[in-house]
Order: sequence, then structure tokens, then C-alpha cells
Amino acid sequence: MTDLSVLDLSPITQGSTASQSLANSLDLARHAERLGYRRYWLAEHHNMPGIASAATPVVIAHVAGGTKTIRVGAGGIMLPNHAPLVIAEQFGTLAALFPGRIDLGLGRAPGTDMLTARALRRNLESADNFPQDVVELMGYFQPAEEGQRIRAVPGEGQTVPVWILGSSLYGAQLAALLGLPYAFASHFAPAELHHALEVYRTRFQPSAQLDKPYVMLGVNVFAAPTDAEAKLLFSSLQQAFVNLRIGRPGQLPPPVENYDRDLDPAAKTMLAQALSCAVVGSPETVRQGIDAFIRRTGADELMVTAQCFDHAARVRSFEILADVHKSMSKAA
Repeated sequence: MTDLSVLDLSPITQGSTASQSLANSLDLARHAERLGYRRYWLAEHHNMPGIASAATPVVIAHVAGGTKTIRVGAGGIMLPNHAPLVIAEQFGTLAALFPGRIDLGLGRAPGTDMLTARALRRNLESADNFPQDVVELMGYFQPAEEGQRIRAVPGEGQTVPVWILGSSLYGAQLAALLGLPYAFASHFAPAELHHALEVYRTRFQPSAQLDKPYVMLGVNVFAAPTDAEAKLLFSSLQQAFVNLRIGRPGQLPPPVENYDRDLDPAAKTMLAQALSCAVVGSPETVRQGIDAFIRRTGADELMVTAQCFDHAARVRSFEILADVHKSMSKAA
């Protein structure tokens, strides 16, 4: 049965604070660990009033330090924003602190708007060096060779699984070439999903890390006792996505009844396309949706995200999904 994991953007809700958001992330991670989720990832975003995980390695340490067994990692680090050596040292330190529990997903996008990207990077051409930077970074995790002048300490000799993240054919091609696991951002950019999976699986070359293709797909899951309640929870993400697309990112808004009813056709179309990989409903609706998504994609693992305004409702959503997953596993 396909494994389940959690992607947490550490949402800052309207009227709340980053401190509360980060406390909620740790609380959710502890629930996810108890419920049997495989890994808990946090994402690098900048200049986003509604996301508290900008300093991603720091938040990973916060979550890993408050849990015991669940894998914790980045989904992902936007590598062009950083020197590969710095990321190797940061994740080497995390691996030294939490052996066998740290993952490193790498993305090529800036994780922000272009003005902020300029503030983060010395030059915007650094994205063009992404393949070379990935290889350089992976090299720092290898045991040091005699005479090696630049070393990652901590980092060298550490086992830190590296993933390639993407929402286009570029990441699929690179992951296949390097023989790395591939995580596709279908939870917000599903347009190239099936083409990217075909490219990755057909061109995959085995590596020291991985002998066959392994795909993890992002999916929004909003589970509640009833379809109506789940749809209401989902409206917070819908509002946040529309706000982001019109250039007004803000804190995660409270849910609104029948939010999509009065949207203009362009906004409705945008949401239907961008959030097409969303499963919203009661336990039975979620079971059917998850089953159909897995059958359609052949995903090895699902990375589930749920941008709920109410933290208790978000925890409950992951609890319902875990129960559904257990029943599906037994049936399989």
C-alpha cells in the first residue's frame, strides 16, 4: 500500500502569529508520528505573510527535536538560494543530531517572487547551475578523500537521502539522470504530472542511492465527518490561492461558506486547474479519491498537505486520512 507523509507549510492564520504556527507544526508532527505517517516535510518560502517555515533547517530541527521516530526533512530547500556547502553543513548537522531521520528535497524555483529572489541570491543565473549544484552538494556527503581541501563538517560521510522536487519535465529528467527519488508538486501545479512521471520512469538510471524509480506526489486532502464540512475547510486554501495569484499573499484566511459560488469564471478555472489534485470530503469520499489518485498515477508515496484555518480541524483531517489509509491497507 502506498505510504503517506505530511507536507507542512506551517501556516500563519489570520489573527495568529509565527510562534503559534511553529508550535502547531510540532503538535501536528507528533500526531503524524503517532498515526503512522512516514515523514514530515517543511518547505522553504520567503516573503510570505502566511508561511512560517522560511528558515527551513531551523524548523526541521524544531520538529525533529520534538519527535522520536518520524523522518523529518525539507520539501524542499530551494538550492539556487544557497551555496551547496552551506546546505551540506546544515543538513549534515541535522543528520548528526537526528541520525537516520533527515531527508533533503531540493528545488530549483526561488520559493518567492522575483524581487525577493534578488534579495536572496547574488545573481538570478544561479538557477542555471542547479544540476551542478546538486552534484556538488551530494559530493559533500561522501567520505572525504585524501587531500580534499573543502569539506562539509558536519556533513561528510553522513547518510542524507537527496530528493529532486519539481513541477515540470526539468526536475523529472534530472532525477532520472542522477538516479534520485522524485517528488512532484501536483498539489499546486499538476499540469505536467503524467508527462513528468513518464519521463522520470522511462529514463531512470539506477544509482548508489536508488535502484529503481520512486515517486512521491503532493496532494491536498481535506477530510472531515461530512462532505460539507470538508468543503468549508477547503475554502481557506482556495482563498489563499486566489490571493497569491493576484499578487496579494497574506495570512491564511478563515473558511467561507460557498466561497467558490461567487467567484468570477477566470478564478474558478484557475482553481480547478491548480487544485485538481485535491481530495475533499467525508471518510468515504476521501477513500474513493485517494484510491483513484493512486490507481491513476502509480504513486509510491503521497505527500499530503492540508491548509486548514483551525488547527484542531487540521489534526482531525490527518487522523481521518490515517484511518482511511489503514482500512485500505487491510483491504489490499
